Amino acid sequence: MRWLRRNAVVLAGLAGLLYLLLPNAVVLLFSFNNPAGRFNYEWRTFSTEAWTNPCGVADMCGSLTLSLQIAVLATLGATAFGTLAAFALARHRFRGRGAANGLIFLPMAMPEVVMAASLGTLFLNMRVGFGFTTILIAHIMFCLSFVVVAVKARVASMDPRLEEAARDLYAGPLQTFLRVTLPLAAPGIAAGALLSFALSFDDFVVTQFNAGPSTVTFPMFVWGAAQRGVPVQVNVIGTAMFLIAVGIVLAGQLTARRRGRSTA
Repeated sequence: MRWLRRNAVVLAGLAGLLYLLLPNAVVLLFSFNNPAGRFNYEWRTFSTEAWTNPCGVADMCGSLTLSLQIAVLATLGATAFGTLAAFALARHRFRGRGAANGLIFLPMAMPEVVMAASLGTLFLNMRVGFGFTTILIAHIMFCLSFVVVAVKARVASMDPRLEEAARDLYAGPLQTFLRVTLPLAAPGIAAGALLSFALSFDDFVVTQFNAGPSTVTFPMFVWGAAQRGVPVQVNVIGTAMFLIAVGIVLAGQLTARRRGRSTA
């Protein structure tokens, strides 16, 4: 009982983590299933056919490629604009700064369908054809707030004396930014970029409101396939994306530990 009391918080945290990872384990398990019908809801026999032929379903890999393209471009755009906005809000004082800080949180606080419908209405009024461009603009818009929040928190915690020391050592503004400011802000920028990529790749509501008839992303493909039977390859893609994300997180943790040991 004493051991349970000392480790109750740790055990509760592990139980919560296992509960969160349980759906991913189910997806992984059923990626090796060979269903009898159209629906992959009941375990039948073990098979690696879906893993050896992940593009065996028509148009699935095309929608996956489109989602990856949009996610990469949206991440680059949101990270660039969001980083600049975060530095402006954290380092400079100007009229409307408080209102800008409040507006940054609106896309994160409001229901996603509100932004999706608003952007769709805007594109209709501007007579912009729905397609790749409208999806990309919409994704940059709702990813921007997450980047600003992540980078701004990092910039606010940076010690300004390090930059002052660089200037005292005759470093120019550009050299100070590249050698001191940017490396210090890099963890926040990377966090915002990874979050933007995950949100963009996974988004369905905003994409559905702003997509054209020929632009079907991977989430839209899964939603359409669910009405007639989700193929096993969807589980394969989901498992692969999960494993890649876990690998990136573990690589980041190992890199941070090595840097900590080298500096110590």
